[in-house]
Amino acid sequence: MNGNNVATMQAKVSDYFSELARLPEQTVVTDSNGAEMAMADLFPIMIERFARHRDGEGKLMFIGNGASSAIASHMALDFSKNGKVPALAFNDAVSLTALSNDEGYDQVFAKQIEYFAVKGDFLIAISSSGNSDNIIKAVQAARVKDCGVLTFSGIGADNKLRQLGDYNLYVPSAEYGFVEVVHGGLIHALLDIFMGWSAQTGL
Repeated sequence: MNGNNVATMQAKVSDYFSELARLPEQTVVTDSNGAEMAMADLFPIMIERFARHRDGEGKLMFIGNGASSAIASHMALDFSKNGKVPALAFNDAVSLTALSNDEGYDQVFAKQIEYFAVKGDFLIAISSSGNSDNIIKAVQAARVKDCGVLTFSGIGADNKLRQLGDYNLYVPSAEYGFVEVVHGGLIHALLDIFMGWSAQTGL
């Protein structure tokens, strides 16, 4: 690779990471009415919620497809293991294939929420596009069970999912890779700051 090509590649790498670095702070947070709110205002609300679940009031439920499914599994484990907040992800292979075969793939999460959710649980729905039918139907199922909902989406600002949560985080990027990485980082931030608050306050 000659000098010009190296310089061009260095610029591409710098641009990539600059874009990735700006997206978390440019993520748009909205409430159930679509009104924008500051990220700093959302975190105390979530911390209080996580503390209630940790202390025995309900559980967290994570859902997602593909890379979002991996984030769901990862964060369900981290919340349970590190945060002491009971959490599960609905992506067991047997459940997904059986329900997909019997009910249709659009029902694979909704049916599990129907089976396992109880009033007071909290659904964290992750979808890069925000338009996956099985995620939308899962949120609707959670509402029937009187569960709270936090959504993570991206790609298009008019996606369906960001209209449905009690709180919604929208990553303003059309690149799936950026959206996925930022979603994972934001959920990690929620957990890490919750854990820091718990350690500091003893609550």
